[in-house]
Amino acid sequence: MGKILVADDNSVSRELIREVLEGCGYDLIEAADGLETVRQVRQTRPDLVLMDLQMPEMDGLTAIRVIRGDPDVRHTKVVALTAFAMQGDRERAIQAGFDDYVTKPIKIASFRESVAEWLKG
Repeated sequence: MGKILVADDNSVSRELIREVLEGCGYDLIEAADGLETVRQVRQTRPDLVLMDLQMPEMDGLTAIRVIRGDPDVRHTKVVALTAFAMQGDRERAIQAGFDDYVTKPIKIASFRESVAEWLKG
């Protein structure tokens, strides 16, 4: 149905996303830092990446720039999933190369709908 990489250094956040999406038939992969995220994108070629902005080793803004700079994976759909909600953060994320931006905490029903739409698009 769709392979989704959940990239977040917070294991509780990864587990929440897994619980929300697990019953929808998606194949979920996890990464706990930015370097691992880039490696997983290159290795597993997910249909969608849900990536936190604040991660160790390499933050999300740097990771998206690396992904967008790699011709083999540059067209991967990547959505920022973050607790940041400061004015201008969404614009910075989109300018850095994210396809969309979602703040935590998520609203489960609308999040599931958004994931389905991202995978269609």
